[in-house]
Amino acid sequence: MSELKLEFMGKQVKDMYGTFMGKVVGMITDSDGSIESVCVDCGSGGLKQLTFEQLLVQRDYVIYIPKWRLDTQKLLRQKNLVLKRIKALQDIVTENDLMKDDAELVYTKYEKRLSVLEEEEKSLNEKLQVRLNELDAESKSIKAVLFDAKLQYKSNEVTEEIYQQIGIYTNELLEHINLEKAEINNVKTKLSNQTLENIGSLTQNIQVGNPIIATTTETIPKSHESPKEEIVATKASSTNHLSTDDKSVPTTDNGSETDSNWLNQVIPSE
Repeated sequence: MSELKLEFMGKQVKDMYGTFMGKVVGMITDSDGSIESVCVDCGSGGLKQLTFEQLLVQRDYVIYIPKWRLDTQKLLRQKNLVLKRIKALQDIVTENDLMKDDAELVYTKYEKRLSVLEEEEKSLNEKLQVRLNELDAESKSIKAVLFDAKLQYKSNEVTEEIYQQIGIYTNELLEHINLEKAEINNVKTKLSNQTLENIGSLTQNIQVGNPIIATTTETIPKSHESPKEEIVATKASSTNHLSTDDKSVPTTDNGSETDSNWLNQVIPSE
């Protein structure tokens, strides 16, 4: 078995917000031996196949990156480049009217490309809203569990220790949900602000996420990609529920909603 496959086997899988998903028990490979998907035992949730491109091995864990995040990262980069080129064409014509005819031919090309990207953006925004609705439903279910635990505690059905433990678990789950919701809303804002009028004020390096917590960063190459494709792993300065060897997953401070950018460079620049 190759070293790459050994990196995955037996490892625990969690999403990039810290929620555990299961354990790697196998892989599906293509005819050339390359990995297509990773099989994860999710307990009562059954065996799930996670796309290889959405996975990242980081120390003792396999990190699952949601598809919407990869799609938005790619769209933001592509749209930013198209808008910058359209703006550059407009500047060229303004500076030299003799190049107007040549510029118009190229402008039409990028105008059509922008139209396609805007349709993709519309479809992606709909998917993001669906995901937000799912997270809201999950949040309500978790809060119901916490409320029922408090009711049992007040009626002396469970001890204070058990009630406190339930509170810790449910708060962790709510924290993960809030992290993802914050990042989705951040992405939606970036998409809506990415217009030709705003292109001058947009940063050249479009990133998803803008962390509030104090972090330090280190560059870690993705093991199954080429050397030039790297990610920036954000290590939280302190964590409440993760081990000392596992500080790359984002956390919130005092329950505040924030978002993570430790995988902002999963997709290389176009």
